[in-house]
Amino acid sequence: MSKVTLAKGLNMGLRKAMEDDPKVLLMGEDVGKLGGVFRITDGLQKDFGEDRVIDSPLAESGIVGTAVGLALRGYRPVVEIQFDGFVYPAYDQIVCQVAKMTFRSQGKIKMPMVIRIPFGGGIGAVEHHSESPEAQFAHTPGLKVVACSNPVDGYWMIQQAIACDDPVIFLEPKRQYHADKAELDETASPAPLFTSRVVRGGTDVTVLAYGPTVKTALSAAEAAAGEGKSIEVIDLRTLSPLDMAPVYESVRRTGRVVVTHEAHVNLGMGAELAARITENCFYSLEAPVLRVGAFDTPYPPSRIEEDYLPDLDRVLDAVDRSLDF
Repeated sequence: MSKVTLAKGLNMGLRKAMEDDPKVLLMGEDVGKLGGVFRITDGLQKDFGEDRVIDSPLAESGIVGTAVGLALRGYRPVVEIQFDGFVYPAYDQIVCQVAKMTFRSQGKIKMPMVIRIPFGGGIGAVEHHSESPEAQFAHTPGLKVVACSNPVDGYWMIQQAIACDDPVIFLEPKRQYHADKAELDETASPAPLFTSRVVRGGTDVTVLAYGPTVKTALSAAEAAAGEGKSIEVIDLRTLSPLDMAPVYESVRRTGRVVVTHEAHVNLGMGAELAARITENCFYSLEAPVLRVGAFDTPYPPSRIEEDYLPDLDRVLDAVDRSLDF
C-alpha cells in the first residue's frame, strides 16, 4: 500500500501496462525527456527507450494519424494531447477515422488506441488550456469515453483502457493531478472500466458528477450533512457508454437529482442524463432534474475562472431548490 497522487497513479498505471505488453507505445508532445507538461510520463522514456516513448512534433493531427497506423499494425498506442483545447486539430482524425474504422470494416479491424486528454479548469491557465470537450466525443458513436477522478481509479482505469480493443478517450482532471493523495493497493481487484459507482451514500438527493466535479460534489455532501441533509454522490466514471443502473437505483430511492460538470450546461452531459432519468424514473421523481455547470460563454480569463466553474455553493443551491420543489 502506498499513498499516491493522481499524477503518480497514472504514471504507475502506464508503467505497468508497458511492462505487461511490449506493444504498448506512448506518443505526444514532450512526453519523453520532459515527462509531459504535468509529468505524467516522467521517467518512462529513460526506462523503456525512445522507440516506445516517443516525443512527437507539435502536430496533433499527425500524432493521432500516426497512432491509427500503429494500431492497424497491432500496436496499442497511447496518445497524449497536451491540453484539452489542443485536441481540435486532431478532431477530424478521431471522429472520421478512429471512431469509424471498426464499424467500417464490419468488426474485422480493431482500433486499440487510448487518447489521453487533461481536461477542465481551475489551474489559472491561459486560453485553450481549460476546456471540457467531453460531450463532443461522447456524442460520437465508435468512441468509448471515460473520466477518472482519483488516484486509485487513475491507476486501474488507464490500464483497462489500454487493454480495451476499442478506441478510448481518457479524460484526466488536470487540477486533481497533484491535489490529493489516496492509498493504492496494487493487488486489489478493480471495478470494471465502463461502470459508475456510488462514492457516498445518501437518502435525500442524488448528485451525479465525474472528473473534477466529483470532489466538488463530495464537499457539497459534507457541508449539507451539517445541515441535516443527506446527499448521495455517484461518480459516473464512464460517459460513453453511460452506466445508468446505479443512477436509476439511487434516483428511485431519493426522488431528486442534481447533475454537475464543468462543461457548459447547454447540450452538455447533464442534458443526456436528465433525459434518461426522466424517461426511466419519471414516476419516482419529486422534482425536475437540475443541472449545475459552466456558463454558456467561452472559458474566461483565469482571474475570474472560479466564478465560472461550478462550486460547492452552486451545487448546494441546486440541492436546496430540488428539496424545496
